[in-house]
Amino acid sequence: MSAMQKLLETLPQAGRVEWIGLRPARRTKPRPVEEAEIRVGEGLIGDRFSGVPASKRQITLIQAEHLVAVGAMLGRAPLEPELTRRNVVVAGINLLALRRSKFRLGTALLQGTGPCAPCSRMEEHFGPGGYNAMRGHGGITARVLESGVVRVGDTVVLVEAGALAPGEED
Repeated sequence: MSAMQKLLETLPQAGRVEWIGLRPARRTKPRPVEEAEIRVGEGLIGDRFSGVPASKRQITLIQAEHLVAVGAMLGRAPLEPELTRRNVVVAGINLLALRRSKFRLGTALLQGTGPCAPCSRMEEHFGPGGYNAMRGHGGITARVLESGVVRVGDTVVLVEAGALAPGEED
């Protein structure tokens, strides 16, 4: 095992779910909920993307710390979670460390599938520069491996680190 792989497998911090949002329809703000059901093959029940077949983007997550950073770059208070168009806001863990890994979100088991890039709606929500302020701070996407429930206050913990592709550095 390489030294880099050993580092990837060492993530002693546990995150905490700060906010959960479900968007029932296109172009609507997510409505905050205290808990949500997560199902294999469906994602978050009640979200407009629920049941999209073979989606790598069944759930989107963003760090609470990035809401503060992006807000500061835009010269404003921390971003309101619903305006980022992400499903779950977590604090206390580096989500990018989970982007290829298996992790628990509440009682569900997820697999990180990659970064969650911002879209052009960031300009609509945050004004000029919103898109570029979100670059590198958009969080991650994930698919569901085991169904479960997530509640505000639940933990987010690494279960199994993802491997680097040959020649890739993190």
